[in-house]
Amino acid sequence: MKVKAIITGATGMVGEGVLHECLLHEDVEQVLVINRKPCGITHPKLKEVLHGNFFDLSPVASELTGYNACYFCLGVSSVGMKEPEYTHLTYDLTMHFAETAVKQNQGMTFCYVSGAGTDSTEHGKMMWARVKGKTENDLMKLPFRKAYMFRPGLMKAEPGAKNIPKLYKAFAWLYPMLKLLFPGSACLLKEVGIAMIHAVTKGDDKSILEVKDIVALAYK
Repeated sequence: MKVKAIITGATGMVGEGVLHECLLHEDVEQVLVINRKPCGITHPKLKEVLHGNFFDLSPVASELTGYNACYFCLGVSSVGMKEPEYTHLTYDLTMHFAETAVKQNQGMTFCYVSGAGTDSTEHGKMMWARVKGKTENDLMKLPFRKAYMFRPGLMKAEPGAKNIPKLYKAFAWLYPMLKLLFPGSACLLKEVGIAMIHAVTKGDDKSILEVKDIVALAYK
């Protein structure tokens, strides 16, 4: 199966890394990135659509047709946010995009970048984890071919990546130590990207993928 993927968040660290792997991979035939601002990348496989309001996709809905994968890498930090605001920017936005994508594409595989520690019960003490948990749970109810919830921990980007947050740069030196002592807490961003491609071409029995599952799928 050749992958035709929609990617969101390509101007962020995770989306940039996933896009990079898709453009390199022989099983990926076509990529559409939908961004609020240009990603600054040109490639024969790549098409970019600029759209400022992800809560109203009607002007670009027709552009989202003809794809068998969506790699949703768009997200915001919960730092300094109250739960209603974070829910709106995380749950509401993601669900609207997913519902639009699944209407436009039968048989689509959806990969959502969640996070290690996400709360599937939706009732834990951590606000962000509850919101992410509800988002995961409701995404898995949509009529996708398969929906995968990616829960990466610390990710190491490839050399040359442009969109690495300052916090990640500050803690990048910890990666080898964490990988050695706590292998389930860290992975390569390259592994996340390849695992998303394999989610479409090879599949996995699990719907929620922790770090060890992401790495296993990357080398499947």
